[in-house]
Amino acid sequence: MIGTAAIGSHRLQRLILAVLFAVLVFISKTFLPTPLDKTLVVVQALFLSLGSITLSPFGATTVSTIAGLMTSTWRAPFAPFTLGFAILYGLLVDAFMILFKARAENGTVRMKRLVAGVTMATTVTGMASYYTTVYVLSLLPRNIALESAILVIGVLNGLAGGYLAGLLWRKALRHLLS
Repeated sequence: MIGTAAIGSHRLQRLILAVLFAVLVFISKTFLPTPLDKTLVVVQALFLSLGSITLSPFGATTVSTIAGLMTSTWRAPFAPFTLGFAILYGLLVDAFMILFKARAENGTVRMKRLVAGVTMATTVTGMASYYTTVYVLSLLPRNIALESAILVIGVLNGLAGGYLAGLLWRKALRHLLS
């Protein structure tokens, strides 16, 4: 019976950590005015990265789904797109982290692989979101300068978010959460 309680406690701790990360993502997405909320995704990249590292497998997907559900209530007219892109972002972070083997067997994080994975996920999600906004929903006209800016900003946010996540993991969180 003790083993069952320990498993339940571990699951609860994982859920609490996922919700905490998701709330921080939600705050960054809802309290920044548009278009800053779309261009400053470094906070989202940071907490999805940490979710993927600490809550694997599918930690980033869990965090992004919870954050996406919360953000969808805030932006009800675009709820399906908000939730869909949130889940896509989380899935891509988790997938690239696995693909690039960013987390080693011993719990350490390979910084360059982490940064590369988060950068790829951020860039792909940003471009997919822009494509949907322009070509599927026709909410914006096509603009090559904006497309280039989104690509550059996505790369920079991914680099920063991945780097900060790796730094936080190495310096503090690995010792607290292991």
